[in-house]
Amino acid sequence: MKRTQSGMTLVGFIIVLAVVGVFAYTGMKVIPMYSEFFSVKKALSGMSTEAGIASQSPAKIENLLFRRLYVSYVENVTKQNVKVERTGEGFVIKVKYEVRRPLIGNLDVVGKFYAEQDLRRGGDG
Repeated sequence: MKRTQSGMTLVGFIIVLAVVGVFAYTGMKVIPMYSEFFSVKKALSGMSTEAGIASQSPAKIENLLFRRLYVSYVENVTKQNVKVERTGEGFVIKVKYEVRRPLIGNLDVVGKFYAEQDLRRGGDG
């Protein structure tokens, strides 16, 4: 009676471990980018509920946004990435930016993010 073993070999296990490691490493690069983007969205939505925000000047609105981003440790949004545009009911603030993180060798992970928020009179944006 011949007994055969079944299961994963050491080489198979190392390959599976390498694949899982690459995905985990990629996740460690991507998750902070999305965490920062959600902080940007939270800052924008918080501004829309602030009383009297639509009666402020565009420079003041931009300054208030960057104060909120500073508190949330957002580092990738610059003044060139933010546009405050006047509308009939108030303002629309748009944030569009790109984050590039090195991955392995000459490969990068690139995230392009865009968020906008209406800032209306009465604070019901």
